[in-house]
Amino acid sequence: MPEPAESKPIVASYCTTFLKPEMRHSYRQVTGLRRYSTFVMTRERMNDADFPFPDVELIPRARKNFVKRFWLKYVVRKPPVYYRGELQVLIKLLRRRPADLMHVYFGHTGVHLLPFIQEWDRPAVVSFHGMDIQARPQQEGYDEQMRELLRAVPLVLARSRSLFSALEKWGCPREKLRLNRTGIPLDQYSFVQRPLPADGSWRFVQACRLIEKKGLLTALRAFAKFHATHPRSRFVIAGTGPMREKLAVLAAELRVFEAVDLRGFLSQAQLAELYAESHIFLHPSEMPPDQNQEGVPNSMLEAMATGLPVVATTHGGIPEAVAHERTGLLVPERDHEALAAALETITADSERLYILGQAAARAVREEFEQGRAIEKLEEIYDEARRGMTNDE
Repeated sequence: MPEPAESKPIVASYCTTFLKPEMRHSYRQVTGLRRYSTFVMTRERMNDADFPFPDVELIPRARKNFVKRFWLKYVVRKPPVYYRGELQVLIKLLRRRPADLMHVYFGHTGVHLLPFIQEWDRPAVVSFHGMDIQARPQQEGYDEQMRELLRAVPLVLARSRSLFSALEKWGCPREKLRLNRTGIPLDQYSFVQRPLPADGSWRFVQACRLIEKKGLLTALRAFAKFHATHPRSRFVIAGTGPMREKLAVLAAELRVFEAVDLRGFLSQAQLAELYAESHIFLHPSEMPPDQNQEGVPNSMLEAMATGLPVVATTHGGIPEAVAHERTGLLVPERDHEALAAALETITADSERLYILGQAAARAVREEFEQGRAIEKLEEIYDEARRGMTNDE
């Protein structure tokens, strides 16, 4: 029988916004806890119909005192959490709703909350997801506060091992780092035995935010080269973001506009249906100038769970999920010629494609199943609490 909620330890889950569409992985963690109960602390509630959760504490805005704010910001030069009055608001909230632990989602949020983390008498852990790893030299004091954050918290979570080295460069001791895999609900992304096309009507799919690091321009150029010899092939791009117009323009320039479907945001059920209709998943991520590194893409894992082999790049945490020539093919970043060649290779042998798809689904079951990921997360919570007890 499940443990009564009142006897479970409590984790306060802090998300600045709960939740943006691309943050479904955070929702799965918050709602998937078993041995811990949780409430969410957030400054803004969004998309509550898509992300229903019964226990959300909206952090109230502090009453404005312009003289005090000016003094703290410009004279004493305190961090924003002080001069905006948020520090006292958080302290009062957690006196009213005591928690045994806080999980802060995203590193830059941890930097913002650093004064609170240092003052609170309970442990806090911070999870890094990829986009929150880069330096911010233009933001005065941020980089030093990031290093101080990594010193202050007992444990640091990262979605991929590839982020470990970046965090070590920030000065985080290796012994503090814990792998925090994003779990995939396999009941929503079950394996599909899909027939392969006999007439060359290959169906490729990429699902992601339409942003630079996802390698979408490279994917389009590779698809256009493949399409030139396989005119029945189609490419669906699911997602929203600032690059949508740029993608539409490039598709027209490459003369594949009619073969490319910019599908927009899809629900989990719609994505699962799209994956079932597709043959290969593309995700040629690349490092953008701001060093916004990829962890292990959720959509890629979901697609693999349904039996889709992957053609992607040796970027970030992707090789931790995609084994080259075992669950898919990997090529260098920003190389559309190599990506197009990989598409030709992977579609040339139907038996091999079937084996790759089966291996992809098996890899997700073994390494990224949601229940197992939640179990490991709660073990990290246990460890952080034990560390605080030992320090006391």
